[in-house]
Amino acid sequence: MKAPPFEYARAASVAEACELLRRHGDGAKLLAGGQSLVPMMAMRLVRPAWLIDINEIAALKFVSVEKDAVRTGACTRQCTIERDPALAARVPLLAQALAWVGHVQTRNRGTLGGSLAHADPCAELPLVAQVLGARMLLRSGSGTRTLEAERFFSGPMATSARSDECLEEIHWPAWSWRHTGSAFTEISVRHGDFAMVAAAAQIAIDGDGRCVRAAFGLGGAGGTPLAFPKIAARLVGTRLDDAAVNDAAHAAATETEPGSDLHASAEYRRHLAGVLAARALREARERARSR
Repeated sequence: MKAPPFEYARAASVAEACELLRRHGDGAKLLAGGQSLVPMMAMRLVRPAWLIDINEIAALKFVSVEKDAVRTGACTRQCTIERDPALAARVPLLAQALAWVGHVQTRNRGTLGGSLAHADPCAELPLVAQVLGARMLLRSGSGTRTLEAERFFSGPMATSARSDECLEEIHWPAWSWRHTGSAFTEISVRHGDFAMVAAAAQIAIDGDGRCVRAAFGLGGAGGTPLAFPKIAARLVGTRLDDAAVNDAAHAAATETEPGSDLHASAEYRRHLAGVLAARALREARERARSR
């Protein structure tokens, strides 16, 4: 299929992209990697009147590894991130999740910001952002503002970004504990397909083997990627025995609201959420212990 007719503009700077967004309003869409938007246009699920191409804006393509976070430009290619050992050492969960994103060809073109702005509740990168509490820097003609992931994702394929705002960069928090482990897993019909359910976890332990911080979440189990900070807090101070891990995973699964489709019922997805959450927590625990 072919997309409906649209107008096209290539922005040379973030300021120009913001001005084009302001001028064309809700009828405009930003084009980054195009790995989600273009297929949806071909299937006529979205019909933008204007495409604003931001691929040539160099200021949106960078990786900066800092003390407490890694900053990435919104148009940084996913393949750049998965091949960066310094980033993987500071934010391992992000690198682990990328292995599940589409295929090599997808990651060669796909961008971090494009996946986050697309806000598919089954997608891997929005789940990582939610679990880690990533912060999104949004720019418009009137200035900038920052939204944490929990406020950025507002619903299925929806964010809190305004129609005149461009996602400029993402701040991925880096944990400072030496014994930190993370894990990402998912179940899909075929590798590279959209996940039926995905789970992500990151755990830090002290030298005595007790949990000092935990974070985990689920994708494909609700209208947005889900994180469970209150449940994760129950793990702090424990030795992360299987009983504690299974209890946390079960509690999280009961809070999900998955849908049904031809691949799986809501009941099966909820069961899968508990299984995968426990699996991710156990894998993160073992990696923390081995460091």
